[in-house]
This record gives sequence, C-alpha cells and structure tokens, in this order.
Amino acid sequence: MKSLLISLPLITSLLFALACQTGGGGGDKVRIGVFMSLTGDTANFGISSTNGIKMAADEVNAAGGINGKQIELLVQDDRSDASEAATIVTKFVTQDQVHAILGEVASSRSIAAAPIAQNAKIPMLTPSSTNPEVTKKGDYIFRSCFIDPVQGAAIAQFGARTLNAKRAALMVDRKNDYSTGLEKVISDVFTKLGGQIVVTQSYQAGDQDFNAQITSIKGANPDVIFVPGYYGDVGLFAKQARDKGITVPLLGGDGWDSPSLYQIGGAALNGCYFSNHYSPDDADPLVQKFVSDYKARYGTVPDALAATAYDAAKILFDAIKRAPSLDGAAIRDALAATKEFPGVTGKVTFNENRDAVKPIVMIKIQEGGKFVVAERVQVEGAAMPTTTTSASPVVPAPGASPAAPNTAASPATKSSPAAAVTPARVAASPATTRSPATAATP
Repeated sequence: MKSLLISLPLITSLLFALACQTGGGGGDKVRIGVFMSLTGDTANFGISSTNGIKMAADEVNAAGGINGKQIELLVQDDRSDASEAATIVTKFVTQDQVHAILGEVASSRSIAAAPIAQNAKIPMLTPSSTNPEVTKKGDYIFRSCFIDPVQGAAIAQFGARTLNAKRAALMVDRKNDYSTGLEKVISDVFTKLGGQIVVTQSYQAGDQDFNAQITSIKGANPDVIFVPGYYGDVGLFAKQARDKGITVPLLGGDGWDSPSLYQIGGAALNGCYFSNHYSPDDADPLVQKFVSDYKARYGTVPDALAATAYDAAKILFDAIKRAPSLDGAAIRDALAATKEFPGVTGKVTFNENRDAVKPIVMIKIQEGGKFVVAERVQVEGAAMPTTTTSASPVVPAPGASPAAPNTAASPATKSSPAAAVTPARVAASPATTRSPATAATP
C-alpha cells in the first residue's frame, strides 16, 4: 500500500505534464488545426490548399518558428462534407486544444464549423470561403479572400461592360451556399447595369445530365451564361452545352480554378472567363518565388487555392508572432490588426467585418487550358484596394518577405479598411489592362 500511495502523486504529475505538452496552453509547439477536403467532390481544392499551408509552415519552422516555438499542423480530411467538418473542428477545440484553425475552402463547410470555433474562442481563418455568412458567425472568424458580393459584382460587371452582354442565363447549384450567394449578386448587379436575366436553371453537384437545363437556356437566347459553381460540374456542363450548339461565353467564379476543369471540359471552355485571386504569371518577385518554390516541391503550378491558403497561413503565423500570448483572444486581436500584409495574392487588410481587402482579376481560358489575365475589375465600394491603376501589374504585391517584426502592429499601418460591399455600387467602367500574360498550363 505504501508504494502505491507514493506512486499516485507521481502518476498524477506525469499525467499533468503530458496534458500540458499536448494541450493548447503549453508545450513547445504552436498547434494549428487544418480541416480540408482531401477526398470527395472538391478534393483538388483541399489538396492544393493543404499543400500551400504545409509549405508556409515549413518555411516558418526552418527560420526558427514562431517566437522560438515550432508550428505543428494537425491536418484532417473532412471528405467534402459539412457535418464532418463540424466534427473535426469540435475535436480540434475539445481534445486537440489547438491555438488556431485554418479552413475550409467551401463556404458551406466553413459555415458549419465556424460556430464551434467561435463558441470555443479559438480563431478560425478561412483562405477561400467567399460567402458573406462565414464571418458573420462571430468575431473569432476571419477570411483572407474576397467575398462573394465583390466577386459576383466583378463577374456581372465584366459580362455587362466588357463583353457588352444584354441577356444572360444563370445556372445555379441550389444546394451550395457558394453558388446561390454568387447568383444573387450577379443577378442584382447585372440587372442594375441594364442587363436582363432571361432564364435561371438549377442543378445539384454531381449531376451528369444537363440536357433539360441546356435546352431551356438555348431557347432563351442569352449573350452569356453565368455558371457560379465548382470545376467538376462546370466542365461537364460546358461540354454538353457546346454539344447542343451553345456558343456564348460561360462566366464563373474562383470555384472554377482547378487543373481538372479543362481536363473535364476541354475545348468547350475556350473563350470562357472566371474571377480569381491571383495569376501565377504575375511578374512580381514575391509571386514568382512562391510559384517556383511550389513547383519545386510539388511538381505543378500552384492554383489560386494554393496561393490563398499559403497567404492565410502566413497571415495567421504573423498574427501569432505579434500576439502577446497564445491565448485565443490575443491571437484574435492580432489578426484583426492585420493591415497591408504582403501576400502572394496581394496586400491583405482585414476590415471591420474581418473580411479581406484585396484585389480581384478576371481570367480567360484559352486553347490548351491556358489561364491568362483578361482584366482587373475594379468594383466601387468593395472590400478591395482603390489605388491600383489599370496600368499596374495584376495582383500587385511588394517584393518584401511576408515575415513581419514581432510587434503589435501589422506589416503596414497606413491604410484603412475599405467600406462594406454594396453590390449595387459598381464602377462606371472596368479596368482596361487586358494584355494577356504568358500563361502557365494549369
């Protein structure tokens, strides 16, 4: 009995020490939960994003980590499922005791997970969920990409002003928050610019036969077809639309950005356009270093999802470095103070809604699946920079390293967040930088 009584305190001490090492409040690691779709319908997005995050973490760790602590990524596959995303984030905050969370790509999955992070007061930063509802879930929820009202307004403006379209069709995934969010803004802005939505058709992700919708769209005789969806459905729809004799351009959002888009749709996508976060052909040294490093590591040109995730990770790591502690509230406050962070996808500032103020470009798909910059669209009143002229390089970013000094201030402090997005307020004319860059094959 005596030996047992002596060993009990020792066991308790060991268990406590172990808890401190593995928990969010102690140890020599900065624990970051990453939830992404590594399998399922949008696996390409999740894999690219995870690659970008891993590369960013390895760069910071190789340089000494964050204030002497190494970053530990806890990467989980949500299988492209919103309920699984919620389950993973619950585990992050209740068992893994992470300091912060990165994810997801799809807005529907970020929306499912955000309330859990918010209730636990653990900062969550999504690299690419563009639905406005994401950051409305609470003051611990951030995004480092543009939001759908900006993206939708840019798509609609490009169709109405640059392509001179008067009649448009809409093809919408009714069960997808991303698709329906874009649909509303595209419809509102295109109509306010003098256009008419002549027909709206719907589908569900994974559908294989679009003939009924295409027949209806063709009968309405649109000048353009807005397809705010994901690459798999878009590629298949494009092929079937061309087979039915539809020749007008298709326009969409960043959900198109995947090498699989052209693999599925092929030449049917030539002459179509989508909005995006950056171009790998931007001559800026920061962009070219990222592209070169990513290609050397993964053997492929990084898509926009890799770039946005890389930026999100660097932004989060910078905020943690500036925070006075690893407490969730301290990291949250440091994130909120981020201004003009020099990212690959442009300078990033968080506005009062914790949404990113940053650039947006329109990409044209050319023969062989080349993605080239068609135009930089400036949307008045949107959460994006207003100082870049049409003669400036697309997606400008300084050549300085994203690393910032360990101070409470973010990398730059002179800019203020832009006003909230008003979809009805659109610039009188689009930007005129339309010389395509030499494109990389995605």
